[in-house]
Amino acid sequence: MSGARARKPTPFRVLVTGGAGFIGSHLVEGLLRQGHRVRVVDDLSTGRRENLAHLDGGFELVVGDVAEPEVARRAVSGMEAVLHEAAVPSVARSIASPLPSHRAGATATLVLLEAARLAGVSRFVYAGSSSVYGNTPRLPKREDATPCPLSPYAVAKLAGEHYVRVYAAVHGLQTVTLRYFNVFGPRQRADSPYSGVIARFITDLSAGRLPVIHGDGRQSRDFTYVDNVVHANLLALGAPGLLGQAVNVASGRRITLRALLQALARETGRPAAARRELPRPGDVRHSLADLSLAGTLLGYRPLVDFETGLRRTLAWHQSAAPAYADALRRDVEAGSTGERPAGPG
Repeated sequence: MSGARARKPTPFRVLVTGGAGFIGSHLVEGLLRQGHRVRVVDDLSTGRRENLAHLDGGFELVVGDVAEPEVARRAVSGMEAVLHEAAVPSVARSIASPLPSHRAGATATLVLLEAARLAGVSRFVYAGSSSVYGNTPRLPKREDATPCPLSPYAVAKLAGEHYVRVYAAVHGLQTVTLRYFNVFGPRQRADSPYSGVIARFITDLSAGRLPVIHGDGRQSRDFTYVDNVVHANLLALGAPGLLGQAVNVASGRRITLRALLQALARETGRPAAARRELPRPGDVRHSLADLSLAGTLLGYRPLVDFETGLRRTLAWHQSAAPAYADALRRDVEAGSTGERPAGPG
């Protein structure tokens, strides 16, 4: 599914945390395509084995929670690089349950960094978030702006950034934070109020339901197709001069939620109507990335524009998503969305 066309680097032994999730599974796919040896660690609480089934077992899977030191130690053993994606990626969920969000974010990042250092891992690429900018008024968002997080999720992501920078400065680990902006694409879950807005809008429109817009719909996002995120990570595996910097990864263009709904309505033939609800605490008003540093440090530029990514995502929802939703429904009816974390051992 991921069509990243990064220059092929020297093959690495790479650990992908959260590799059974939405973004992580695309990373695994891209890494295998380039000939890397891949290990996935995932507690399968939100990630799904189905996300990796098409890869025919061309990777190693460790089921466990990387916030547990023993799981982290086993996961990094023998690895040369880490792509750390595991988190609970939801502002709303972090406000409702801040302690699990912090543990999955900041605590897991520190535990994994220390395990990586002790195991002799040379490179650590951290999935950051544009949420650390908060409602800073300047657009586009530049990495030298003072962070102003508005939610426990954003605070935990920012704490992880600081740990990533410190481990570069103190221990010489080659590290970088990739600040993702509103990633969307195939395999993004839409079964929860915490899901990404594009996945929820598509699912609601397809089912004949009115999508929910929190606020006036004029809030804007730099929606980033998942292939662009894969591209940035693959570039980071081979980029020189990684010293703990934070780098924006986005499309460099902002779309309002109203415009998003109108675009989806045109593609699906549904009316561009929505149910309005109050704005959610912690939500950012506007988001747009400056990509200058990403270009300089990584050689990054977005490969897939918003419209193309939206069409690809819609195509997936029309073809593969029904079977995916059926499998998820069976898990929910069985009382679980996946296997729970494995204990140490």
